[in-house]
Amino acid sequence: MSVEGLLSELLELTEEEQEILRSNKTITKDTYTSQSDFIIESEKFLNPDTMIMVRKHTRFIAFPKHKHNYIELNYVFNGGLHQTVGGEKLHLKKGELLFLNQHIEHEIEACEEDDIVINFIIQPKFFEFVFSFLNTENRVSNFLVNSLYNHTHDGQFLYFKISEVESIQELIHKIIEEIMHSSFMSESTIKLYMGLLVVELIKHSDKVEQTKTQSLKHMLVIESLKYIHSNYQEASLYELAKNVNQPHYLLSKIIKSATNHTFKELLQERRLLKAKELLESSEVAISAIVEQVGYDNISYFYRIFKEKYGQTPKKYRENWKQL
Repeated sequence: MSVEGLLSELLELTEEEQEILRSNKTITKDTYTSQSDFIIESEKFLNPDTMIMVRKHTRFIAFPKHKHNYIELNYVFNGGLHQTVGGEKLHLKKGELLFLNQHIEHEIEACEEDDIVINFIIQPKFFEFVFSFLNTENRVSNFLVNSLYNHTHDGQFLYFKISEVESIQELIHKIIEEIMHSSFMSESTIKLYMGLLVVELIKHSDKVEQTKTQSLKHMLVIESLKYIHSNYQEASLYELAKNVNQPHYLLSKIIKSATNHTFKELLQERRLLKAKELLESSEVAISAIVEQVGYDNISYFYRIFKEKYGQTPKKYRENWKQL
């Protein structure tokens, strides 16, 4: 479908927008969250097994301050978008996009009829899919690592002025069309497109006009999480401390303060997640998996795996095959 065809379809009023115009309706919080705080929940829009979807932003009504329990990407398909993000006023123009993590608070001014904004709702775990391709020395990967692990609570956003970058515009339009008009293999196609989009954004990270500043403490935590992700087999607090040029005892306190977990607990979480993935996706012997994820005591591994997932590794694999 052409860009003009998509725009024509998106300009049509939804039932929600028609009701707003008829009755001057205000935002109904219960539509978006079941929590006392205004934290929009992905469960209101996504099926449990779906990691990415798009939703046209509701026009004609302002959205009060809120957060999300997912990563949101605002893309201006047509017109503009005025919002205040983390206390900063932003005006997104056609073709621009904004990444928001789960911890940033924002409020949005009412959009006019020609303001077509697409909200991408993305589960943080999706970025496991693209993590191995990310360069550790750029703003995009730092932002995504923080969102992926969800251990720090620093509000972050990335504002991309990429309206003139044709490769990014084409990818976003393809994702929108694929989700709006799904067909055979759409889910896999969407994941591949989104992975390519992240790579393209990294390549054009010079187009990031505004981003929340990051403290030394925050950057140390991010580097620690990256290290654990990549070096889980033989990771060591002492080696990490040497890599980031910090005393190990100070780094340990920083990690614990920011994530509410010790280095050892974060490492164990990463190892168990990797073991679970191997149990699901391979026929490798459990003893080999134990060694592969960095443990040499099978009994200890069985105990902590059962504490985490409620069943032994053998039982987990058997149950997974029956799904």
